[in-house]
Amino acid sequence: MMTVIFIIGYLAIAFEHQIKINKASSALITGVLCWTIYVFSSSSHEQAHHALLEHMGEISGILFFLLGAMTIVELIDAHDGFDLISRSIKSRKKATILTLITVIAFLLSAVLDNLTTTIVLISLTNKLIHDNKDKLIFASMTVIAANAGGAWSPIGDVTTTMLWIGGQITAWETIKNIFLPSVVSVIIPLIALRFAVKGGINEPVYGKITSISTSKEKNLVFTIGILSLLFVPVFKTLTGLPPFMGMLFSLGVMWLLTEMIHSGKDTIDKDALSVNFAIRKIDTPSILFFLGILVSVAALQTSGILTSAANSLNQLIGNPKIIVMILGVLSAVIDNVPLVAATQGMYSLTEFPQDHPFWLFIAFCAGTGGSMLIIGSAAGVAAMGLTKIEFFWYLKRITLWAFLGYISGALVFLALSWNQ
Repeated sequence: MMTVIFIIGYLAIAFEHQIKINKASSALITGVLCWTIYVFSSSSHEQAHHALLEHMGEISGILFFLLGAMTIVELIDAHDGFDLISRSIKSRKKATILTLITVIAFLLSAVLDNLTTTIVLISLTNKLIHDNKDKLIFASMTVIAANAGGAWSPIGDVTTTMLWIGGQITAWETIKNIFLPSVVSVIIPLIALRFAVKGGINEPVYGKITSISTSKEKNLVFTIGILSLLFVPVFKTLTGLPPFMGMLFSLGVMWLLTEMIHSGKDTIDKDALSVNFAIRKIDTPSILFFLGILVSVAALQTSGILTSAANSLNQLIGNPKIIVMILGVLSAVIDNVPLVAATQGMYSLTEFPQDHPFWLFIAFCAGTGGSMLIIGSAAGVAAMGLTKIEFFWYLKRITLWAFLGYISGALVFLALSWNQ
């Protein structure tokens, strides 16, 4: 019953615009129904409640991370901070700008993470690109590049981080073995999508006509904002605390800073540059949609459905290379976090020791496979909220190129790192 409910909910999300029901509503109902069925079928309600609260601890960390990152980005935008980057992009050709944004997303996501990188760069490109169709293409390419960039860094994607913390992979071997396949997985869709954006852009209008933010304030907020985002992985490394704690700390610093620099202004002028205003601009339905999806997947994981599916794959196929590639494809449909968690539970370090190609291949496939569908990754979900990408638009125009990039990158990895 849980599987059926999840499939129905997934279809409702996919056909959101056809049935005219917001995807957040479908996701939340699906998540609650899955847990309700699990509670009534469980032998111990107390254990079910404990499992739910345990998962909610992890899920809330992701949501607070998302909330903090989106608020900081909106705060920078309120001060016209992204105009500084816009001015540094001299080319007016859309294809050239698409390539530049792709390279930035690929490299930046390895330092930050794919989610924060997507939020920052989509906010930037929305300032440069005014045609709605081109905005969707730029956002899609940003998601692909951010996911691929996060795969080759131990702090760039949550699944790679899980394998790193679990002792299955080390930082240097991850970078050395996954960097080139990740590059290949980005190049193919980039070449294809460059042909989809034609012409150039008009000279952008920098700053708002009624802007009350001075040049000094703009530079200060932009600099501190970017540094605060870059500080998140440093905070995690230094303290061992989850990334959302670093993001909340960074948000607190930004909040304090903006309150101080605008303390002498009138209430009306100060409000448009405050954290309160930035929070009101956040797309809350997208956060609730993300919550519903994660709660649904947590129910499937707790009930053992995902583990059973992974075991069935192991028995039916046997070949670990093919299994990992299939898991990568599945990560576009089902969240890659529980898939990787289930894989960690299925295979031990005795069977596949640390830095074995099996674990490194999982890091690559789980990180890049989610790009094949817009709802297959946290970055994709964020892009849906920021640019209103439709599920079927992405499926028709982007999925094929993302799939070809994924397969090509996987083949490069197998040829270089797992050819025995």
